[in-house]
Amino acid sequence: MKYRTIAVAGAIAGAVLLWAGPASAEQKFTDLQHTQWAEDSIMYMANRGTVAGYGNGLFKPEGRVTRAQAAAFLVRELYPDQQPDSGQTYSDVSTSYPFYREISIAARNGLTGGFPDGTFHPDAPITRAETAALLTRAYELTNGSSQSANLSDIAAHWAVDPIRTMSSNGLLGGYSDGTFRPNQSVSRAEFAVFMTRVIRFERAAAIGEHDWDKLISYMTVSEQVGQMLMPDIRQYNGKVTTTVNDGIKSSLHDQNLGGLIIFDKNITDAKQLTTLTHDLQAEAGDIPLFLSIDQEGGVIKRIPGGTNLPGQMALGAIGDASLAEAAGRLTGEELKALGLQVNFAPVLDINSNPDNPIIGMRSFSSNPDLVTKLGLSTMKGLQQAGVVAAVKHFPGHGDAAVDSHLGLPVLNHTHDRLDAVELKPFRAAIDNGVEMIMTAHIAFPAVDNDHVISLKDGSSVPIPATLSKKVLTGLLRGELGYKGVIISDAFTMEAIADHFGENQAVVRAVQAGVDIILMPQDLASAHAALVQAVKNGSISEASIHASVERILELKAKYGLFDPQPSLSTKLAAFDQAIGSEAHRAVETEIAERAVTLLASRDGAHPDLIRSGDRVVIAASSEEQAKQLEKQLLQAGSSLSLKTDIAIIGQANMNALLDKADYVIAASYQFRNVASEFNSSGTQGVIDYANSKNKRYALLSLGNPYETMFVNNIRSGLAVYGKQEPNTAAGLKVLLGQLEPQGVLPVTVE
Repeated sequence: MKYRTIAVAGAIAGAVLLWAGPASAEQKFTDLQHTQWAEDSIMYMANRGTVAGYGNGLFKPEGRVTRAQAAAFLVRELYPDQQPDSGQTYSDVSTSYPFYREISIAARNGLTGGFPDGTFHPDAPITRAETAALLTRAYELTNGSSQSANLSDIAAHWAVDPIRTMSSNGLLGGYSDGTFRPNQSVSRAEFAVFMTRVIRFERAAAIGEHDWDKLISYMTVSEQVGQMLMPDIRQYNGKVTTTVNDGIKSSLHDQNLGGLIIFDKNITDAKQLTTLTHDLQAEAGDIPLFLSIDQEGGVIKRIPGGTNLPGQMALGAIGDASLAEAAGRLTGEELKALGLQVNFAPVLDINSNPDNPIIGMRSFSSNPDLVTKLGLSTMKGLQQAGVVAAVKHFPGHGDAAVDSHLGLPVLNHTHDRLDAVELKPFRAAIDNGVEMIMTAHIAFPAVDNDHVISLKDGSSVPIPATLSKKVLTGLLRGELGYKGVIISDAFTMEAIADHFGENQAVVRAVQAGVDIILMPQDLASAHAALVQAVKNGSISEASIHASVERILELKAKYGLFDPQPSLSTKLAAFDQAIGSEAHRAVETEIAERAVTLLASRDGAHPDLIRSGDRVVIAASSEEQAKQLEKQLLQAGSSLSLKTDIAIIGQANMNALLDKADYVIAASYQFRNVASEFNSSGTQGVIDYANSKNKRYALLSLGNPYETMFVNNIRSGLAVYGKQEPNTAAGLKVLLGQLEPQGVLPVTVE
């Protein structure tokens, strides 16, 4: 297998071309005004490292291409790493000739031939006929399905067959007078066009045949490592990115990107997002993008107007695998309609630690078996809808007490404990066909106890899973037998950024076994670091090839290389999927079946709101209180309810509570350590309501651990989210319109 590199030979002065290196992605030639028809091809070949200019922005597109230069172009494309034979191949090409290496390699591989007298005529201009013969032979072209052009001056020419072969594949044509002019010399611009057509033709053929080895052989190292980068595009020039701007175009082409992650800042509504994803793919070129998103449901959601599922812990409270599958399927249907192919979900972390500040209700449960059952069902639903389920965070983030966005967590569990708990759902996912796994920025000394010196403070820090070859190659690929794509968690997170330095971390991650780097902080620098690592051998070409092949295979499996609908077709169809009545029905069912009784005076129900009650809603924020008030008045519209809002901690709170017939104490704890959460305000509301013998309910909107830290709760519910579906369901229970059916899916002690 041939691997493209972007390295080229040293500079050659004089009448021949300067080979000081490929034209950089930023390089612009200033003398293409009269050959704009060839500009795209010239830049394509320059960016591949095959041709270069003369310096000072000059390309000299009308200059003639010599036989030596033509041989050099092809060798740099097809055999960049080969060495020449010893001794002279042709009598007029000495070992000191500037293109001796390329001519020797071209001759050995049958690309070029000499004349009967043993000469090569290296400085003679190459003709159009010779170019056709050279390219046909080099790329082993065969007759295509199209009718060859009827060219009046080739029938008796020695090159009639290669000319007709290229013509039948749409790779060349004649002049307006019906001639081909086979003996006319070829300009640099023309040669760039001919080569570009052939390379793109071969790439298209490889894609059509799903021959990824062949396609990769036509990809530069820049293109290959670009497939392994998935940055975010939240801002450009200080403005949020909602359309394809110049910054995105530059990144797509300069770093040859393979994917992007979309955030809520990139989204204004469903129509805009569908347009954005369509335009991004149109800009991508012949290898489509993986467009990804975090749409777990519940607290992690991105789609305005989409179905707002109540979240994974709500599903855990129900324990119904078929409902989890329906949740995954409807999420996938909406994402696919919006032009997104990868969802970073479901979370397979087991939230066994109430002090976990980042997972919490994003997890299904603290029970490994329940996480496994519901995780597999959600994954299956996403896949059924045609969306890649990227499960996370391997080997398990659920027992961490440090947020890896802010620091480096270390889990000191034994390997036996990891097997029994953290690894259980991942092993099952692998056995059931998971295709993408996201790594955790967490250290697991039982698997890898190596340390490095922190760039942040000089301390000795353990290697997180994302950068550990023992974890990713040894455990995940070796012990667990995983063969799919490995994607890192975000490289913007401080667990990586602070201690390891991005360029070192990017290289280390790929060496460890990561296939896709998510959200590098400095995209251009990360890309350059990977290219350099391949060039200097610190990352093997074979490992890059394997990663890119996995990525291309997955893109093909999910139809990214298939013909895509027009934008108008997409826009006409997405209303039937986004927030449809059927999807809303699933959303409501999950929210209502999840409501869980935390405390009760009668052992079966919370205190109920009665007709004519004055209800005081005590919450930590006015926004949350007003949401509950609005929903309560809607759901209890026939009960003549009166409402007041009390902000927990404000001076007038007890005066408002005094007037209440019923108190709703809304508690929300997420993204903080549960044991350090300031529950004194909630405790104060509960204590006051108890002292006045008022009817009330603690309404847990977040991680449902209040009974561990708030005492003497006599009436309470958990709804597993502060989103409208969750809170509406909880209020229905308080109004006696719904029975609490959920079972607490986490251990509360």
